[in-house]
Amino acid sequence: MKKAVQTSVVVMAALFALAACKKQKTEAPKTEDAGAFKVEVSGSIVTVKNLPADTIIGLSSQGQPFGAGKYSFFSLETNSWVPNSDSATTKWDLAFAGTVIRVNNATSGPGAGGAFVQVANFSDVTSVSNDSTFRIDNHPVSYAIPRGSGRAWYNYDGVNVLLTPIAGRTLIIRTASGKYAKVEILNYYKGGITPSVTASDADKTYKQRFYTFRYTFQANGSKNF
Repeated sequence: MKKAVQTSVVVMAALFALAACKKQKTEAPKTEDAGAFKVEVSGSIVTVKNLPADTIIGLSSQGQPFGAGKYSFFSLETNSWVPNSDSATTKWDLAFAGTVIRVNNATSGPGAGGAFVQVANFSDVTSVSNDSTFRIDNHPVSYAIPRGSGRAWYNYDGVNVLLTPIAGRTLIIRTASGKYAKVEILNYYKGGITPSVTASDADKTYKQRFYTFRYTFQANGSKNF
């Protein structure tokens, strides 16, 4: 994954000197890729909206949607989208592409990351259990956050071709630096709205792979949230 994996990058807007502003503009992702990407902070909870995850760029001859094979890297510690030039560093904690979510360790990066899925509501998770077993990425054999409908955080409805997060599933993350966060995936579609079962094929296809999620990160290294 490291340097070979490519992705877009976005830099959070802030008031800097004119030269810094120009640099941000050149590093920002294309509008059609970023959508309405933004990060909102409310107390200890950070909400990320519309993070592109290898969004759909076309259909195969068999009608299967495909992206460009690009991951989006995100830092839970700095609340920011990380450029792919830093994909081989410990500056990112989670990487997103389609339904795949990777953590920064083992075959995915040089960090101390890990994860497991806890069957509990986000608000009810107040600490990381001392006997919790963190999984690591061992691509392509296994992933810290399991892939597949019903296995981790989502269900896929093949009849209506829609993906929805499973209620009461919280991702417990050990970050690249060895600290802890809890994450809840809220939606998989642009705008944070899952298309209706009667929506057009285009809506169901091209509005997918835009993550909205929330998380709480414990900056002092504590296992308590």
